[in-house]
Amino acid sequence: MPTPGSDVSDGLELFVRHRRSRAVREQAPVVAAVAVGGAIGACARYGIELAWPTPSGGFPWATMLVNVSGCALMGALMVAITELWVGHRLLRPLLGTGVLGGYTTFSTFAGDVDSLAAAGHLARALVYLLTTPVLALLTTWTAAALTRGLLIRRPS
Repeated sequence: MPTPGSDVSDGLELFVRHRRSRAVREQAPVVAAVAVGGAIGACARYGIELAWPTPSGGFPWATMLVNVSGCALMGALMVAITELWVGHRLLRPLLGTGVLGGYTTFSTFAGDVDSLAAAGHLARALVYLLTTPVLALLTTWTAAALTRGLLIRRPS
């Protein structure tokens, strides 16, 4: 014998299950694009770190280069795909979140600051701590402005 209101709760459960299933189907390509892009970006970063290793107590130039160049690329990309042309719906997750998210490494930046400070290189750690975010912001803004100025024709 059904309990009062069970038809409503069964209907609600079916509705919720249907919504979840639909959300998973719609988001699966986005998750896949981010994963593929992230793998590509992380491999590129790893290659740079292998080619230009940081000696113990040395300044982490490779990590700074990766983060600053990744921010510059992000600035140019965002202008290109939001102001210049509209690409496929997976382009931004693939390139922005995936490739550039996997390429940049602010967690390594934080670890480098901590390692430098723990090894007694406080001045080097402080310079790195202050210059990296400033350079990242400046290069993002500069790349966006240059991309906008070079690629988007303004009416005279």
